[in-house]
Amino acid sequence: MSLRLGDTVPNFTQASSEGEINFYDWAGDSWVVLFSHPKDYTPVCTTELGAVARLKSEFDKRGVKTIALSVDDVDSHMGWIKDIEETQKVTLNYPILADGDRKVSDIYDMIHPNSLNNLTIRTVFVIDPEKKLRLSITYPASTGRNFGEILRVIDSLQLTDKYSVATPVDWKDGDDCVIVPSITDPKELAEKFPKGYTPVKPYLRMTPQPNK
Repeated sequence: MSLRLGDTVPNFTQASSEGEINFYDWAGDSWVVLFSHPKDYTPVCTTELGAVARLKSEFDKRGVKTIALSVDDVDSHMGWIKDIEETQKVTLNYPILADGDRKVSDIYDMIHPNSLNNLTIRTVFVIDPEKKLRLSITYPASTGRNFGEILRVIDSLQLTDKYSVATPVDWKDGDDCVIVPSITDPKELAEKFPKGYTPVKPYLRMTPQPNK
């Protein structure tokens, strides 16, 4: 199964380092970052799991839950967690799915045989409260992920869901935004963008971030 942006992600029930998880129930009305790892006791993944634990307060203030996945079992996860906490100087504060039967890996298309045989690749899924897939990024096994970028994308998604804007290249929270091209009526522009806007081109109009 290949998931595309806007698809409703499939539900599943799977064991984890924090007990059995029904994904929809666990997610509730939160945003979710689900990210996969090739297997336990891998060096790059160890650093990534530590980084996400350190960013918990950043995810919390955005209403985001994090959950990892690896194809090893719960016992293996529990041993690996000890290593993560020791080497990364953190307490792991989110679950790791134990996907030994590849059930979740298969329905989320996390196994790319030409890359990693039967192991999960390094994929990130951002899922909104309606269980819609809003972002997917796939990295090679050798490259660690940038979770600052994941937070930046979540900021953009949450902003653009509420306001008639898009975010330009390298945008970060607080920067100017782009007014969506579909709004052309002067009255509507004045109502939605009381801070004004700068028309660089008829199709490129910059405005201060609406919620700042």
